Amino acid sequence: MYKILRDCQVKPMELFQLYLYLSPQMAMPHINLLTWNLPQLEAQLPWRYLTITMFSPLSTEYIVAFNGYFTAKARSHFISSALKSSEALDWRIVPRKNPASDFPSDFEVVQIRQASHSSLLTLEDHPYIKRVTPQRKVFRTLNYTPDLPDPGATCNNDTRWTQKWQSWQSSRPLRRTSLSLAFGFWHATGRHSSRRLLRAIPRHVAQILQADVLWQMGYTGSGVKVAVFDTGLSEKHPHFKNVKERTNWTNEKTLDDGLGHGTFVAGVIASMRECQGFAPDSELHIFRVFTNNQVSYTSWFLDAFNYAILKKIDVLNLSIGGPDFMDHPFVDKVWELTANRVIMVSAIGNDGPLYGTLNNPADQMDVIGVGGIDFEDNIARFSSRGMTTWELPGGYGRVKPDIVTYGSGVRGSGMKEGCRSLSGTSVASPVVAGAVTLLVSTVLNRELVNPASMKQALIASARRLPGVNMFEQGHGKLDLIRAYQILNSYKPQASLSPSYIDLTECPYMWPYCSQPIYYGGMPTIVNVTILNGMGVTGRILDKPIWQPYLPQNGDHIDVAVSYSPVLWPWAGYLAVSISVAKKAASWEGIAQGHVMVTVASPAGNNVGGEMTSTVKLPVKVKIVPTPPRSKRVLWDQYHNLRYPPGYFPRDNLRMKNDPLDWNGDHIHTNFRDMYQHLRSMGYFVEVLGAPITCFDASQYGTFMMVDSEEEYFPEEITKLRRDIDKGLSLIVFSDWYNTSVMRKVKFYDENTRQWWMPDTGGANVPALNDLISVWGMAFSDGLYEGDFTMADHDMYYASGCSIAKFPEDGIVIAKTLKDQGLEVLKQETAVVEGVPILGMYQTPSEGGGRIALYGDSNCIDDSHRQKDCFWLLDALLQYTSYSMTPPSLIHSNSRVTPPTGTDRPLPERLEGNHLYRYSKVLEAHLGDPKPRPLPACPHLSWSKPQPLNETAPRFFYLHMYPSTLEG
Repeated sequence: MYKILRDCQVKPMELFQLYLYLSPQMAMPHINLLTWNLPQLEAQLPWRYLTITMFSPLSTEYIVAFNGYFTAKARSHFISSALKSSEALDWRIVPRKNPASDFPSDFEVVQIRQASHSSLLTLEDHPYIKRVTPQRKVFRTLNYTPDLPDPGATCNNDTRWTQKWQSWQSSRPLRRTSLSLAFGFWHATGRHSSRRLLRAIPRHVAQILQADVLWQMGYTGSGVKVAVFDTGLSEKHPHFKNVKERTNWTNEKTLDDGLGHGTFVAGVIASMRECQGFAPDSELHIFRVFTNNQVSYTSWFLDAFNYAILKKIDVLNLSIGGPDFMDHPFVDKVWELTANRVIMVSAIGNDGPLYGTLNNPADQMDVIGVGGIDFEDNIARFSSRGMTTWELPGGYGRVKPDIVTYGSGVRGSGMKEGCRSLSGTSVASPVVAGAVTLLVSTVLNRELVNPASMKQALIASARRLPGVNMFEQGHGKLDLIRAYQILNSYKPQASLSPSYIDLTECPYMWPYCSQPIYYGGMPTIVNVTILNGMGVTGRILDKPIWQPYLPQNGDHIDVAVSYSPVLWPWAGYLAVSISVAKKAASWEGIAQGHVMVTVASPAGNNVGGEMTSTVKLPVKVKIVPTPPRSKRVLWDQYHNLRYPPGYFPRDNLRMKNDPLDWNGDHIHTNFRDMYQHLRSMGYFVEVLGAPITCFDASQYGTFMMVDSEEEYFPEEITKLRRDIDKGLSLIVFSDWYNTSVMRKVKFYDENTRQWWMPDTGGANVPALNDLISVWGMAFSDGLYEGDFTMADHDMYYASGCSIAKFPEDGIVIAKTLKDQGLEVLKQETAVVEGVPILGMYQTPSEGGGRIALYGDSNCIDDSHRQKDCFWLLDALLQYTSYSMTPPSLIHSNSRVTPPTGTDRPLPERLEGNHLYRYSKVLEAHLGDPKPRPLPACPHLSWSKPQPLNETAPRFFYLHMYPSTLEG
């Protein structure tokens, strides 16, 4: 370790603190660098387990975005005049020395020492200032996965150590470091860094995708400007003959690539020899936006993006990603880039196989999001899956990735010469970017090429992979030659993604195809993307029209459509809600129809007038008679919160490298396996994306609340109590909530340079206790973990709470567990006998429902599940839906007298938490946050049907290749 620090020329006085990330078997407190003893540390620790995190105590920096492009003098004047009357006396504009400095800009970086809320509001009140957001560091990371660090190399004389260490770091999501917790308990390697990847024999990907066919036709990328936003490129690399410009946007004084990733990406796109790229004659513009340590700031990207617009870049590759789709300056700039006709290609992320793990900006509708496959056409295990989480918790997300291509064991240029192989969606992304660059060079009329038309050609030509759903493969595998054929007969038009809705087509249309629809069920929502190849801006003429096919029983379904008032840039949305008409309450069969949408865009070339394009969205559903109440389960989505924007901590505190709960907590993301199990058991699962006041409880046997972080409206609490008195049953899977642990798991966020305190625990236990208190029930603030056996099933309790209070005539099961809270707070181990973890209760009112409580949701959550407890969920549903008490639980030796809640206080909300900032229920007051007024329930405006007495098309899949796209 001493050798590493010495060779890397690390000076103690430049650092604030050093923290050690150790193996699970090791523990070491943090080290104050003013008194460190490197030789002593070297003797104590096998350094190959170390990750060194260093930061300096900096003031808070903010990105001040303006409403237009202004000179540096004007920007300074605006900020000075805005802050003149504020409390921010100690502030400065951070100098930015880069190639964009000489041009007008639409933002500044302002450093404010101890910025007050009022000073930020003063800035935002200025008429020329659009938004003020924290400067972000290490926000997005390179989505690739090489080998683990090599302990035999050092910094000065061998860059391999740096390369491998940093690439290992890149496999960890979010890049947030918990600097407040210095013990090995918090820093053991978790799921993401130990992920096993699918490997493949390295092959020349350009030839496999038949780029040589286009080369033989004379197309090699000539005349196309392609930007590589990455880690740089050496000046005299032998693989490249047309590097037009290399620019550095970092704080390192070099243009060269010290990591190798940027070189590899550029090689996949444009290498002319050895591991040949797709477009060797393209004009390469190298943007070094990451340091050798993979550090980057949002402001670096913003300046580089502005410069790319000035340079009229045609194609831009971003092999990066992160979970934060609410970094407004970054996302706004991505929109502006594509609005300026830059075709942006980005990696979808390496957080698979978990669903709901899409990275930004690849999840943007105007960006081409790329997933990875191996050379046997299997979806790569690491490739992130959909659905997008933008629309959650209101219902369902959209289809992403857009397409998939080779991303496992792909060969590309080495850092100095030769070839190497890498895996990851950051490998798949330049494969598509190179293909796009090559395709652009084949089009004579470049005015026809834009972000929408290119995406239309790619998804219309993609080859569907068998047995894979749309949230894994998008529209399918990249087919370069078919894309060329479509693009070269292209006429400007609108299209849809997906281009049809077939709820009977499995597995491609999963999850929609996994459950038929029926009268009285929650509407099925399919979010469709409108791609507008006619222009950067557009609108929908009139309203979309619903036309049911009468011979195919189309009048048995009702359809409601909401849509973007403006399509910009190049895209918009069409949300289709489908319900069964009352006349089909006891009917079974297939119903079909289509939605007609007409898109208009201003005609180009100063011609005036508008171009229009009418697209048809076929709809096909399977209808069954309404199932009995006992078979219907309603999932509460409304009260699930996740990052972004707040700090909602992970549910399993053993997962050290995954600090935030960010997968959506949806039955089709990280609870996908549970959903599949319930469907296999014959249950019908519906999603409630509205308050509890908005559903008819008489329709459902069981209401499921899992891992809820949100508060509850008083009206919701009253309504649920009344519903349970009338026969609705309730299952609650909770998680930990302990204010001392919450303070302990705060972390220094290098993005915002602030300490983040959790806004809830794993679940919002105080809010849950308010909900269930009327029945004499409550969860505790205990935090427990351990293996045990229940009803002959091996179980694992992962950071769960216990039941503190339960009715005396209820059934309570207790187990012996470890006190994880004590371990976290004091690094002491204690075993606790008789921890109540499961409770079942029949409410006393005549015909009343049943309630089941369990203190841990990790056993049904795909994120970090070690041992599933689906058998327990089955048993609880038998109890709640059919009043069948499992004998194995009633007669269990672990059954104990229900706790009375008198041994310790019930958990209280963390004082000073900021949940109100992100809550749909709370609003800020001078004192404690108070509930907002109860919102109105969603009201769908059903489209007036315009029936067609004609037969529906036989093959919806063929609709993916409309003849208009082919000229």
